[in-house]
Amino acid sequence: MHEFQLPDMTCGHCAGMVSQTLQMTDPECKVQVDMSKRMVTVQSAEDRKTLVEVLTEAGYPPA
Repeated sequence: MHEFQLPDMTCGHCAGMVSQTLQMTDPECKVQVDMSKRMVTVQSAEDRKTLVEVLTEAGYPPA
């Protein structure tokens, strides 16, 4: 399980884009978003580096 702080995730649309991006990378992943803390928790077979890269490419670089 991976946790990411995403300071640029500021609204529901952002949260949806983050979830969609992660699920396109790993269709089997489970994503939990905490908007109040701007945190996302991902259960995925992908390694952390890959997830950081796709989040960054989508415009939501982890802090």
